[in-house]
Formats: sequence, C-alpha cells, structure tokens
Amino acid sequence: MHFSLLGPVTVTTGPPAAPVELPLGPAKRRSVLAMLLLRPNSTVSLDQLISSLWEDEPPAHARTVIQGHVSRLRAALAEGGADDHGVELTTHSSAYLLRVPETLIDTQRFDQLVAHARPEAAPGDAVQLLSQALGLWRGPALTGTVASPPFAAAAHALEERRLTAVEALARAHEALGEYERAAGVLHPSALANPLREGLIAALMLVLYRTGRQSDAISWFHRTRQLLADDLGVDPGERLTSAYQEILRAAPTADGPRGGGTEAAGQGGHGGHGGNGGHGAQPVPSTPAHPVSVPAAASAPELLPRPPAGFLGRNTELAELTRLALPDAEPPGSAPGGYPREGGITLVSGPAGVGKTGLVVHWGHARAAAFPDGRLFADLRGFSGGEAAAPAEVLREFLFAMGTPPEHIPSSPEAASALYRSLVARRRLLVVLDNAGSSAQVRPLLPGGPHCATLVTSRSRLDGLIATDSARPVRLHALGPEDGVALLGALLGPGRVAEEPDAAHELVALCDGLPLALRAASAQLMARPRWRLARLATALRDERRRLALLSAEDAGVAAALRNSVARLSADDAELLRALGTGFAREVNTAEAAALSGADPELIQDSLDRLAEMHLLDEEATNRYVMSDLVKLFAQGDGSGRGGAPAGAPEEDPGGRPEEAGPR
Repeated sequence: MHFSLLGPVTVTTGPPAAPVELPLGPAKRRSVLAMLLLRPNSTVSLDQLISSLWEDEPPAHARTVIQGHVSRLRAALAEGGADDHGVELTTHSSAYLLRVPETLIDTQRFDQLVAHARPEAAPGDAVQLLSQALGLWRGPALTGTVASPPFAAAAHALEERRLTAVEALARAHEALGEYERAAGVLHPSALANPLREGLIAALMLVLYRTGRQSDAISWFHRTRQLLADDLGVDPGERLTSAYQEILRAAPTADGPRGGGTEAAGQGGHGGHGGNGGHGAQPVPSTPAHPVSVPAAASAPELLPRPPAGFLGRNTELAELTRLALPDAEPPGSAPGGYPREGGITLVSGPAGVGKTGLVVHWGHARAAAFPDGRLFADLRGFSGGEAAAPAEVLREFLFAMGTPPEHIPSSPEAASALYRSLVARRRLLVVLDNAGSSAQVRPLLPGGPHCATLVTSRSRLDGLIATDSARPVRLHALGPEDGVALLGALLGPGRVAEEPDAAHELVALCDGLPLALRAASAQLMARPRWRLARLATALRDERRRLALLSAEDAGVAAALRNSVARLSADDAELLRALGTGFAREVNTAEAAALSGADPELIQDSLDRLAEMHLLDEEATNRYVMSDLVKLFAQGDGSGRGGAPAGAPEEDPGGRPEEAGPR
C-alpha cells in the first residue's frame, strides 16, 4: 500500500508492476485523507479538519460530514488490506489518527532521499538520490483537494521542497561538469517560477558555462523586467552577481569547470560522473573570445515596398501620427518626431479595407522618425493557413538586427527577452500585420521607450487594448470620392473622368473596399477597351459579383472566407441566416427570429461577428451587414454564383459587348 501526495492524492495497493488505485470518493474525502497524511502518526482535531475543508463558514452539519468521510475512508483502506501494511485509522475523542509506516508515504520517502544527498561532497550519489526523489512527483502536490488556504499553504511548502531538490540536483551535475544536464534540470522549473531569483541565477551560470552566453543574458533581462512589472523591485544580489560575472566573461567564484556535457549525442570536455573517487576533471570554461550578442551593423529594413496607388486616408494617417509620434511636427512640415513611450497603435477593420497599405504607407512616410530601423512581420492570423508562431517571428527579427543564428536562443521566452533588450534604447518601428489574437502579439511587443508598434487585425483585439494600452484606430471603407480617386490612380484619371457615373457605381458595388476596387481595376486594366459601365453592369448581377471581384489569389471572397474560418459553427450558421434573411440591418430580436435561437445567445454571437467586422454595430442593438458580406454569406463561401468566375462574355467577333455611351 502506497500513499501519494506529490501529485493527485491517491492510495494504491497490490504489486508494483500492477498497482490498483483505491476509490477515495469526492474532493472533501480526499482532503481529509491528505490532511491526515500530512501529519502521519499524529492526531488531527475535528476543528482542524473543518477549518481546512471549508474556506467560508462551515455548514451546521460539518462534523457529521467529516465523520461520514472518515467512516468511508476506513472502509476503503480496510478493503485495500490496511491491516497487512500496518495502516490504521482511529478515533481519539474529537480527533483522528492515521497510523502508517512513513515509508509508505511519498512525501516521507522524498524527504529521506533528499536528506541523504550531498551534491558537493558526493555528486555522483547525489544525482541518483535526487533524481529518484524528484521522480516521485507526478504533478502539482495535493491535486484533487479542496481549494482552501490550509491546503494551498501545504502545497506551496511541498513545492518549495521540490525546487530546493531541483537546485541541489543541478549543483550535483555541475560538480560533475555536466552543465547541459544541469541546464535541463533547471530550465522547466525556471519557466514555471520566473520570479525565483536563485533558480534563475543558477540557470544563467550553467548556460554561460556551456557557451550559451546570449541565452543567459536573455534570462537576466526577462527576469529583471518581470520583477519590475510584477513587484516593482530591482534584481537581488544573487541574480545581479550572476549577470555581472557573465558580462565580465570571468570564471565562477567556485573555480572554472568544463563546459562539456554527457548528454547523448553531444560532445564536451566535462568529467564523467561517478561517485567515490571518480570526480570530474576541471577544464577552463571561459572561452578565449567570449560570446556576446552583437548590435546590428545597420538598421533593419523589413518594411514592404509602399503600396501602389495609395491616396486619401488623410484623417487616419494623421491619427496614426498623433498616436505613434506625439511630438511630430504639424502638418506641412518635414516628417519627424519621436515615438511615444512604448506606443502601441491597433488598426482594425474588415477584410480588404486597406489596413496593411495604410500602415506600410505611413511607415515609409515617417521613416525619418525611426533611424534605428523598421521591422515588419505578417502574422498570418487571417491568411487561411497556419498562423505565424511568435518564436518564428522573433528569430527573423533578431537575425535582422544582427544576431548570428547560432546565438539566437532556442526558447521563445529567452528569444523574447533578448529581443526586448536589443531594442530597449532604439528608435524603432515594429509593424505586426494581420494579427489573429492578442496572445500572438504580446511576445513581439518591443517595450522600449522610443519604439512605436503598429498592429493590424480584422479582430478588434480588445485584450490588447485592455492589458497593453493599445490605442485603436478603426478603418472604414472609402467614401465615394476617395473610391473614385483610387480608381483614377489605378486606371488613369482620363479613363475615369470619361465615365464619372459608372465610376461612382463601381465604388458602390465594391462597398468602397480598396481590395475590391483593385480587383475591379485589374479586370479593366487587363482589357483596355472595356468601358467602366460594362463592368458595372456585370457586377450588378449578385450571383457573379464576388467571382468578378477576384484577381488570382487576391479577391474579396478569399479574404472573407479566411475571416469566416475563424468563426465557431454556431456563429457561421448565424452569419448565413442573416445573409439570407435581412436586407441591410437587424436587431437582436430579429436575428433570433431568423436563426430560431435564444436571444441571449444570439446577442453574444452578434457581438462576435461585429468584433470580426463581419457586421457593423452602427447603433445600440442595430447591426448592419455590407452587400459583399451578405452575398458571401448567402453562397457557399467560394465566391461562385450562377455564372462561372471570370470576365463578362465577349461577342463572337472577340470584342467585348459594351454598354452605355462611348
């Protein structure tokens, strides 16, 4: 029979090769057993059990409840052969006593193994003992017990003992020259306990001794930032000393040891582990030329080329300047100014509205404000494929800023810390385009006082606004005059001026979306003899409109399909119902009637559709759907209608059938 507290609270019996877990019942019954096991062979009063099991005011029948749990525990232990193992649960007045050999409790075995380990004096033996002790853990201690302060305190105390054993095991590996193994022991616990300075300092030093100086430095900057953000304090002496030691590229205080490893498949010069007289042979750990994270030789320039034919959007461009460059010169003067501290500007809007073009155009126009470079990444949040992983983007950014590939940390957390440290004092523009979620963006935020960050997304990313103080800029479709001006820029002003009414109709049929207008222009530019009125006539056919507003991989239907792919099945079904059932606007009650669903659930779905800019909430409980979204929702999502996708038909002579005066 074995009692486990280092993970889920369980009791097993039977042979080790095929143990059988005893049924312990609900959380409160497991909690009674756990409290008795935390004080084995000692009495635990009924009042102590009551205060542990109920965080708030206990019920009047609490004593009866506990007595019932004890009775059932006693029966379960008896069925598991408690008598054969010297286990007995007895009652002493208003207290209970669990008599049990301490070797049957994993917490007691853990403490005994740790107590016998001597990491510095006998590192080989210590590795075996401590590895065996840590192997007893099967998850967070006391899992399955009630959430009350006494159990939380007990679980915390056990976790502290585990972390102490982790650090001791790492020291034993260090004593044997096995620095890679020491790093492997420390790394998971450091990730789970980012504010435990002693643990981080130990990890930094073993990383440094393996030649991974950039990783070690990244851990320092990451921890320093967390201490400042969460606790408002500076790093303590141990963490600071480890950092200074690494920067000096000096041997450690206890003398240099090998940077080698015994991990499988890796070479090194470290001594091989053992016990007794088989100690490690020390070798110099400080490289002749210490590894460092270099500054970029030149400012990175990752911004795409400026969008062709960009015009208008003066209000939005001015708003970007106001938010990202509050000290910029007034309109009419040379572009300049400096980014506000840690400024994050979020540009959101529906698919095809021109978010990327806006921020890229602004980035080129305001290049003088960012002498240290401009970074750009397509996060592929709404691209139909797999979204870009932050670690992938960080690697590209670090490489662009001059970090050699072999010095880029492998862990996303360390790479993010190194990235923040490199940009901390730079005047840098970071454009994070096509973001799918706030969580995807956060590891890529520079945080430097002179950096400006522009994020674009089809989603509102309310989380980024709430937790990171991002300032939103909502991008709407182009108005009639700006839409006609865009057609003129793409097709030539003469061609548009020849048919002003048709040009305005094209803008209306394209919902003022720049993507749709560019697709329509592509149809016309490929066929210079077509008149604008001919295409407008074809676009009036709602069955063919989405198919015509496509140009290879750039089309409205494809863009909307990627947005709808992010919806739940219920929200997508509501979108289809709305596309079929109403002309232009709808309220919650009407949407519920169209879909046949609960009005309260419909409200949440409407809000999510509005968040994705598939609907527009023009006023309270008044939702509007654009014509192109409505057409997409009515169809199968392919953009196909009654006629095949492509251009309008030609007459037998090969000339387009033209409509309207020439």
